[in-house]
Amino acid sequence: MKVVLITGGSRGIGAATAKKLAQQGYAVAINFKSNHHAAHQVQKDIIEAGGKAQCFQADISEEVQVVELFQAVQTHFGPVTHLVNNAGALTKQMRVEEMTAERINWMLMQNVTPYFICAREAIKQMRQSNLVKQCAIVNVSSAASYLGGANEYVDYAASKGAIDSFTKGLSLELAAEGIRVNGVRPGCIYTDIHADGGEPNRVDRVAELLPLKRGGTSEEVANAIVWLLSSEASYATGTFIDLAGGK
Repeated sequence: MKVVLITGGSRGIGAATAKKLAQQGYAVAINFKSNHHAAHQVQKDIIEAGGKAQCFQADISEEVQVVELFQAVQTHFGPVTHLVNNAGALTKQMRVEEMTAERINWMLMQNVTPYFICAREAIKQMRQSNLVKQCAIVNVSSAASYLGGANEYVDYAASKGAIDSFTKGLSLELAAEGIRVNGVRPGCIYTDIHADGGEPNRVDRVAELLPLKRGGTSEEVANAIVWLLSSEASYATGTFIDLAGGK
C-alpha cells in the first residue's frame, strides 16, 4: 500500500495535496501542529469521498516528536512510502537590517531542520517497504529561494534556498536505490500563510506584477506534487517545478 505523510496537511497546499493523493489511492497521514479542527475536516472529506486518511499531531520542529510521528504512522498504516515535506512558517515582514539572530534561527528551525529530520525518518521506513523502487519525496520550497524576498522575507527566502540545496543533495544520495527526491517552488499562492506575515491580502497586492496577472491556487501546486510522487515522473529526480505565474 502507498502511504504518504504530508507535513502541514491541515491547510492550504498540504490539505489540497492530501485530498488529491487520496483520490489516487494513497493512504494519507495528515500531520498538523495545532489546528485540530482543520486537520480533522480534511480527514473527514477524504473518508467521505471513499479514501483512507488519519490525522497525526506533532510539532515537527521537535526531533523527538518527528520520530514519534513516523512510528505512529507506521503502526497505523504501515511503512511510509511517500513524503511531502510541506510544513513551513512565516513571520512579520522585515528588512535584514532589522532582523535578530533569534528570528533568523527560528526561521531555520521551522523551515529547514524539520525537512531533514522528516526525510531521515521516511528513508528508514521506505527501505522497509516492498515498494522501495516507487518511493518518493517532494519538498515544498518557494520561488523566494531564487527571487530573494527583498524588503520582506530574506530569511524565509534563504531557508527555502537551503531546501533547494537539500533536495538536490538528497536526490543524489538516494538515486541508486530508486528513491526519488524532487521539489516544487510555489510563488504567490492564495494560502493562509500570508496572514502569518502580517499581510493576508499580499497575493492580491502583487498579482498584477506577475506575468500571468494572478495569484495561484493550492490545487495548482498540489497537481505538481501529485505528479512528482507518481510513477509518471519515474525519471525525474533532483529537479524542481516552478509554480510562480511566470516569475
